[in-house]
Amino acid sequence: MRLAYYPGCVAQESGKELDMATRWVANKLGIELVDFPNFSCCGSGFVDEANLVLNVALNARNLSFAEKAGLDLLTVCSTCQGMLSLANKKLELPAIRGRVDAALGQLGLAYHGKTKVKHLLQVLTESFPPERLRPLVVRPLTGLKVGAFYGCHLLRPADELGWENGEDPHSFEDLLTALGAEPVLYRGRVMCCGFPILFVKEGVANQIAGRQVEDAAAHGAHAMATPCPLCHISLDSFQNKAAKAVGHDLDMPIFHLPQLVGLALGATPDELGLPRHMVDTDSALRRIGTVAVPG
Repeated sequence: MRLAYYPGCVAQESGKELDMATRWVANKLGIELVDFPNFSCCGSGFVDEANLVLNVALNARNLSFAEKAGLDLLTVCSTCQGMLSLANKKLELPAIRGRVDAALGQLGLAYHGKTKVKHLLQVLTESFPPERLRPLVVRPLTGLKVGAFYGCHLLRPADELGWENGEDPHSFEDLLTALGAEPVLYRGRVMCCGFPILFVKEGVANQIAGRQVEDAAAHGAHAMATPCPLCHISLDSFQNKAAKAVGHDLDMPIFHLPQLVGLALGATPDELGLPRHMVDTDSALRRIGTVAVPG
């Protein structure tokens, strides 16, 4: 399997552990990740709110590189996945398509809508169903209760993404079960992490994140895992502020999706970048018989 790899901005900078884990898992599963240094940011959070057509053109440019190479595109960021998928959908509208085609033409590019955008979670659950994945597990996550946290853009708008039910998804829980973990069901798993307003109304954003962590903990989770690096920032990097916002300690380890997959497939915590996390993950790692080595 060969896929155009779109890591997004966070995985290349503040969240490099996500890129590390993704590459480790891809190599282990025989997925060839094809890098495109000319990929640009998806524009979420600033370009999309200011100029829809420009944002679609920006992502059509990214998609055109993958299409020219004959590859579908893999994302590891729910927000990037949402922006790229939305661009594919908006390009079906003649008024937008005409303006985007004209803009791409000036760059000597063209996009014909042939590239499928898939998040890593989708690739893992569709190409590696439980009967194929379980034989590869060398370190079962037995005894670890995990609250999956989907975030917003991976699920909604469901009618445009056309993948999972936005209110009652199950792919992440199915994957966790195949890895040996016990998935925890809680309402917050399909709600917002607060990141979209983190730099505008920080107190409110931290309260939102804190409540989601509280919800997972109240349902017995030893750890949470997310397929979105922006959710990881809210839940892990800002967890100390989220704890202050809700009035008590939270101390909830937060994993990136491929980190849990990598642990089950035999990677060391260090190979997956776990020492980079703000919230120590050792309480969760000890439950599966391993710990991270401080950097």
